[in-house]
Amino acid sequence: MKKGMYLFLGQSMVVSKKSVIGVFDLDNASTSRITRDFLAKAEKAGQVRDVSGELPKSFVLTEEGGVRTLYLSQLNSSTLLKRWEDEGIYS
Repeated sequence: MKKGMYLFLGQSMVVSKKSVIGVFDLDNASTSRITRDFLAKAEKAGQVRDVSGELPKSFVLTEEGGVRTLYLSQLNSSTLLKRWEDEGIYS
């Protein structure tokens, strides 16, 4: 297994870095009406997975096999970025 292939989102959830479209700060991104609409549509479509276990601080959008999933994470987007840049297997 190559180092840095996966991103740990919290609550035992990992995703392939290849599938990640973007990592977003929930407070900043949700100020936009467009983003709020996007989040509401994703929830209605059953594409949202809450892996925060508490108040979410960020969301990670992934696409794998043509299926988009939006993960709500309790980790700050800056923490996820540091993990992204980490060379560990489960960054």
